[in-house]
Amino acid sequence: MPSSPLRVAVVCMSNVNRSMEAHRVLRKNGFHVRSFGAGSHVRLPGGARNPPVLYDFSTSYKKMHSDLSSKDQKHYKRNGILHILKRNERIKPGPERFQECPDAFDVIFTCGERAYNRVVADLCARDQETWQPVPVVNVDIDDTLEAASLGASIICELCQGLQQADDTQSCLAELLQAAKEKTGRSFLHTVCFY
Repeated sequence: MPSSPLRVAVVCMSNVNRSMEAHRVLRKNGFHVRSFGAGSHVRLPGGARNPPVLYDFSTSYKKMHSDLSSKDQKHYKRNGILHILKRNERIKPGPERFQECPDAFDVIFTCGERAYNRVVADLCARDQETWQPVPVVNVDIDDTLEAASLGASIICELCQGLQQADDTQSCLAELLQAAKEKTGRSFLHTVCFY
């Protein structure tokens, strides 16, 4: 069994809902976790008839909260975005983009196929320095509060299984098969290198 907690990355497209809920749950369960977005911008739903609201990844959650509150507080409170941004503020200052992070992880979870494809493409394009393998696992999670909560618990269970394994690489397929039988979901996964 590994002596230190797994170093886990969780990636969705905007680092607002799905990856942040998993970040919260994993941190609460003692994992070294970081969360990221893989998109080019943070994308939040617009008002009733408006296009999505885009922010740079350098924009803090607090600033997004303030901006959306000034635009249409009732709408963003009703759809849960203001609640999500407040939760995020308690976890870290602002969203981060995976492609800008040089750190290595023991396992990377993505929360949708688009994020998975971007993470794998980014890792394959990097200069491999250590040739350290890193499994990348996609857990498809709809971008809703309820789905994010369920997805976070699935990711946490997988991390707990990996934490107890002598060899994370060899037990991953077994853990994913067990998770598939339990949840009825399929999981994309591959191994990339740092």
